[in-house]
Amino acid sequence: MSGTDKRKQSLYFPEDMLKEIQEEATRQDRSLSWIVQQAWRIARNDIMRYPSVNDVVGTSDADDPRERDAV
Repeated sequence: MSGTDKRKQSLYFPEDMLKEIQEEATRQDRSLSWIVQQAWRIARNDIMRYPSVNDVVGTSDADDPRERDAV
């Protein structure tokens, strides 16, 4: 994604987390968006190591009742 591509997106945070982000944004005289973007850049490698819901052992489409009823 280029540095000039800006898209509007709604994100929802628990109230206490949002308050912390707002306080940090105020402390650094930065926007909420900037704080969240920096947090993502710092944490993305760790987050990408988390297994996806499809990687969890013992689950398959057959375990999903929506898949069983599909004909």
